[in-house]
Amino acid sequence: MNATDAQNTEEMQNRCLGKVYLVGAGPGDPGLMTLKGKGLLECADVVVYDALVSAQILAMINPQAEKIDAGKRMGRHSRLQEETTQLLIEKAQSHAVVVRLKGGDPFVFGRGGEEMQDLVEAGVPVEVVPGVTSGIAAPAYAGIPLTHRSYSSSVTFVTGHESAGKYRPEVKWNAIAHGSETIVIYMGVHNLPYIVTQLCSAGMSIDTPVALIRWGTRPEQEELIGTLGTIVAAVEAHQFGAPAIAVIGDVVKLHGILATAHLSN
Repeated sequence: MNATDAQNTEEMQNRCLGKVYLVGAGPGDPGLMTLKGKGLLECADVVVYDALVSAQILAMINPQAEKIDAGKRMGRHSRLQEETTQLLIEKAQSHAVVVRLKGGDPFVFGRGGEEMQDLVEAGVPVEVVPGVTSGIAAPAYAGIPLTHRSYSSSVTFVTGHESAGKYRPEVKWNAIAHGSETIVIYMGVHNLPYIVTQLCSAGMSIDTPVALIRWGTRPEQEELIGTLGTIVAAVEAHQFGAPAIAVIGDVVKLHGILATAHLSN
């Protein structure tokens, strides 16, 4: 940072009235919202929220707060990422508590790192408040432990949404296939046929168990169980769409045993 940039940053900090909090809303169940995140929602002046934040969590927001929908869904972006960041910068200049409410965890495929970097470079005070990520919570609610001494001692989390390649490097599916016993794929339903082909080409057996979990941790949660050889046809047959998490590996075998414990509660 040169002297001019440092001066501009200092001037921005002096102009800012408040602070931006990047808050993880968790996957949907309001009981999984952190106490710190809930407290910030209750005192926020402005909340800029994403599409997958549940209605129950949005109900926690201070009734007097300004609420701004910045949600992104495939093919339906309400505003550009740059516009969202600029909005946060502007709101921090006139409001004390600005919350950027993101589904799951801001730093796990939520572009929170990019937003925080932009805010820091603009001289805006910013803090991240972690949330429960859907890649952990959704399988747990489905009775699928990501690690188990008899099935898996390692987990890989990967994005299945590669259409936004302008800012994201290509996923190395060959390395993913051999990297761990359990693979958790975010945003992968749309590209599932391609992903399955890549994993099988890399040597994974077509008999490898697969679970798709839609609307994880919410009352409408549902699962689709299959294998690498059957899951694509099952998705088409059941019209199983996003938002969903995919879990690939032998831990999926525990679904039939452990899911009943959750359903009985």
